[in-house]
Amino acid sequence: MSIRHGLLALLRSEPKYGYQLRAEFEAATGSTWPLNIGQVYTTLTRLERDGLVRATGADDEGRSRYELTDTGAKELGQWFETPVARESRPRDELVIKLALALTVPGIDVTAVVQRQRSATMRSLQELTRTKRATDHDDPDQAAALLVVESMIFSAEAEIRWLDHCESTIPRRTSRRTTGAQE
Repeated sequence: MSIRHGLLALLRSEPKYGYQLRAEFEAATGSTWPLNIGQVYTTLTRLERDGLVRATGADDEGRSRYELTDTGAKELGQWFETPVARESRPRDELVIKLALALTVPGIDVTAVVQRQRSATMRSLQELTRTKRATDHDDPDQAAALLVVESMIFSAEAEIRWLDHCESTIPRRTSRRTTGAQE
């Protein structure tokens, strides 16, 4: 997730201060990606350094507000226009864990897969409850609903992938064992 671009998007409409940006970011993502306020201010400092935002001074309560610059608006437009490349997404800890479990002696890979499937199923059930509890007709909840639905699809895909892993791991590990004995 690009906090940088998320903050730029939130600044598109009007100047805002850090805590306001954090609250709006969390509301837009259904609180699925909570931000540390330090992340917000560190990112704002970098955005200001890069000429994408500028401080507009303090509001009546002494909070520093930031606004989008023309350069920031161009950067934001390019971000929205550019598809997210699959290869640029963060490393997947689960994939790394299973790949290493296959290579490290003494690890019950099938048990690792089964524990993960159980955890993912619990998460899927919770996400489904969250989706049911969301007012689908409320435009203010549309962004949060979109995020929850994305997480549901990801959990479903993870379960399918884990099923695939479980069906292929015995063949792969037996070939490794057989190959080692030859």
